[in-house]
Amino acid sequence: MKVTQHIEAAKGNTLFSFEIIPPQKGKSIQELYDNIDPLMEFKPPFIDVTTSREEYIYVNKGNGLLEKKLTRMRPGTLGICASIKHKYNVDTVPHVLCGGFTKEETEYLLVDCHYLGIDNVMALRGDAMKDEQSFVPKQGGNDFAVDLVKQINQLNCGKYLHDVMDIDNKANFCIGVAGYPEKHLESPSLISDLKRLKEKVDAGADYVVTQMFFDNAKYFEFVAKAREMGITVPIIPGIKPIAVQRHLQVLPQIFRIDLPEDLIHAVDQCKNNADIRQVGIEWAIQQSLELKAAGVPVLHYYSMGKSENIQQIASKVF
Repeated sequence: MKVTQHIEAAKGNTLFSFEIIPPQKGKSIQELYDNIDPLMEFKPPFIDVTTSREEYIYVNKGNGLLEKKLTRMRPGTLGICASIKHKYNVDTVPHVLCGGFTKEETEYLLVDCHYLGIDNVMALRGDAMKDEQSFVPKQGGNDFAVDLVKQINQLNCGKYLHDVMDIDNKANFCIGVAGYPEKHLESPSLISDLKRLKEKVDAGADYVVTQMFFDNAKYFEFVAKAREMGITVPIIPGIKPIAVQRHLQVLPQIFRIDLPEDLIHAVDQCKNNADIRQVGIEWAIQQSLELKAAGVPVLHYYSMGKSENIQQIASKVF
């Protein structure tokens, strides 16, 4: 079932969803299940599963020599999606990236999704690799998220990269894309960024999930400006609770977001990470209640593979 169909079926009620990260290779999937289990009481209609970019590692070849190799530390997105779908009878949304994938590899992934009955995908450009100053597309890959949306939409029309097939069982993916209430870090302005979002919607995107934010006014302003620009698809707010002291520095640095002074002050008054975690939970509860009262279609939580704080938030909101 499509994300947009779940939203329509909810008839104005706010749904609960969350995002997980695949375990590092070599680790058991059971830890992931253990963190999903407590959240199933809130009846998520869909669960997002992230996809990691490749990264460079250095392998010791002996005699002081190191060999630079590409690897993926968290593979298995599609397998995890299929496993969760089977185990919990819930829809899953694999993240599909431009970065690190050719168009052919993307097509193979989408074909596999179709075979597995996965109806939704999240189309993202992806971040730059750790040793790159800026994003560099893979040769033969999509340059931007809008190009990826176009490829997925073409597949929905039965148009493959090298063939146009007259088939009855066409893919019919519901396509999600990212939105940035405080603009993408590479965009010169919020309006410029919204123009890029409009291009993705015009290319076939069905819904938007926002990057995390900690001031609901940023989300409401973003939605209002998006509507003025003619973006009519659902815009789902993404919520992440503060959990440790270093989040005050890391989150603004990585995501180019502002943290409210009241939140910064509350965290600074904490004596340990347990206190900070509770501040993060309480802040996210208040965010969620206000957003739910405003009638947002879904509250989407970035769990980062841990569910205890998300469970505490959801228990007060749903």
